Amino acid sequence: MKNPPVMDATTRRWRAALFLFMLATGVSMASWVARTPAVRDALDVTTGSMGLVLFGLSVGSMAGVLASGGLVRRRGGRQAIATGAGLLVAGLLVIAGGAALEVSAGVFCGLALFGAGMGLAEVAFNIEGAAVERTLGRPVLPVLHGCFSLGTVVGALLGMGLTAARFPVGWHLAAVAVAVAAAGVWTVRAVPAGTGQEEAGPEGPAECDADADADADADASASAAGFEGGGGRHPDGIRGQLAVWQDRRLVMIGLIVLAMAFAEGSANDWLPLLMVDGHGTSATGGSLTFMLFAVAMTTGRFTGGPLLVRYGPAAVVRASALVAAAGVALVVFSDDALLAGAAVVLWGLGASLGFPVTISAAGEGVRNASARVAAVSTAGYAAFLVGPPSLGFLADHVGLRNAMVVVLVLLGGAALITRALRTPPSGAGEEPPGAQAPGARQSDLV
Repeated sequence: MKNPPVMDATTRRWRAALFLFMLATGVSMASWVARTPAVRDALDVTTGSMGLVLFGLSVGSMAGVLASGGLVRRRGGRQAIATGAGLLVAGLLVIAGGAALEVSAGVFCGLALFGAGMGLAEVAFNIEGAAVERTLGRPVLPVLHGCFSLGTVVGALLGMGLTAARFPVGWHLAAVAVAVAAAGVWTVRAVPAGTGQEEAGPEGPAECDADADADADADASASAAGFEGGGGRHPDGIRGQLAVWQDRRLVMIGLIVLAMAFAEGSANDWLPLLMVDGHGTSATGGSLTFMLFAVAMTTGRFTGGPLLVRYGPAAVVRASALVAAAGVALVVFSDDALLAGAAVVLWGLGASLGFPVTISAAGEGVRNASARVAAVSTAGYAAFLVGPPSLGFLADHVGLRNAMVVVLVLLGGAALITRALRTPPSGAGEEPPGAQAPGARQSDLV
C-alpha cells in the first residue's frame, strides 16, 4: 500500500487557512447566541417578537446555502469564501449597530446577512476540505468541522464572560467582526483559485490522461467550464444542480447526511430547553448540558481521524449513528436528569463525525466530485436549518421529549444504509480504472 503524499508548504497553508476560518465562524456564531438575551433586552421586545427577528438568520442561511453550489461552480471556492466572509463581517456589524440603536429591523437585516455569509462559506469550505483530503489522502473534514465546534466553545465561554462583566454587546460583536475579517483576508489569500471549477469534472489531470478518449475529453472540457451532468448540457441552472442526484448511491448518502445533520441541529436548537422543560433542570443546568454536548462534538471531530483510516467511513458512521441513537434514547426515555445529562456525551460523540465524513464520502473516488459535495452539503445544511425547528411544531402536540423520537428513528435508519459510504470500486461506472489517487483513504476496509 502506498504512503500518503507528503504535504507541501502550499497545501499546509491551504489547510491551515480553512481551519482558522472555520474556527472564526464558530466563535462568531457562538458569540451571537451567547448575547441573544442582551440583544433582546436592548431591543425591548417580547420573546415572540424576538423569534421574528431571529427568522432573519434562517432566511439568510437558506439563501446562502442554496446559492453557494452555483457560485462555486462558476467562480470557484475561493470566491464563495470571500463573498461569505464579507457578508459575515457586514452582518455582525449591522447586528451590533442595530442592537446599539435599538432597531429590531436592523438586527433582522444583520442576521440575514450573517446567515447568508455562513451558508455561502460553509458549503464552499466542505468543497475545499474535500479537495485537500484528496490531495493528502487522509481525513481533513472531521478536523475542519472540529475547528468550528471548538470555535463555538470558545465563543460561548467568551460570551458568558463578557455578559457577566456587562460588556456592551455592540462592542463585543464589532470586535468579533474585526477578528473574522482578519481571518477571512488571510484565508482568501491562502486558498487556491478555482478549486470547485477544476474538480467539477474528472478528478485532476492525471485521471484525464489515464482515460483520454474523445468523450472523456469533451466531458472534462464541459465540466471545467462549469457544466455538469450529461456531457455539459446543463449549466448552473436547476437541471444542472439536480443532475447529480440521478446516482442512487448519492441519494443514499444524502439520506444519511439528512439524518446526521438533523441529529446535530436538534441538539443545537433544543437541548437546553429539553433539559429544562423535559427533565426539570435549571436554566444554568440546561446551558451546561449544551456545553457538554459541544465539548463532546469537538472531541469526536478532533480524535476521529485514526478511526476513519483504520475502519473506513461506512463502519465509523454506522457506529456513530448507533452511539448517537443510544444517547438520544437515554435523554428521551430516562427520568433521571443526571443520567440524561450524561447521555448527551454519547449524543455529541455520535453526531460529531456523521456530517463531515458523509460529505467527504460524497466526493470520494467519483467524477463530478465538487458538484456532488455541493449537493450533499446543501441537503445537509437544509436539514440542519429546517428540520429541527419542525420539531417545535410536533412538540406542541406530544411534548419535546417525545418529539425527539423522530431523531432516534432517523439515526436508526441512517445506520442501516451506511454501505453507501464505501468508495465505489474502479470500473464501477463512476470512476475510470486506475483513477484512485496514490495514498487514497482506506475506506474499503469494511
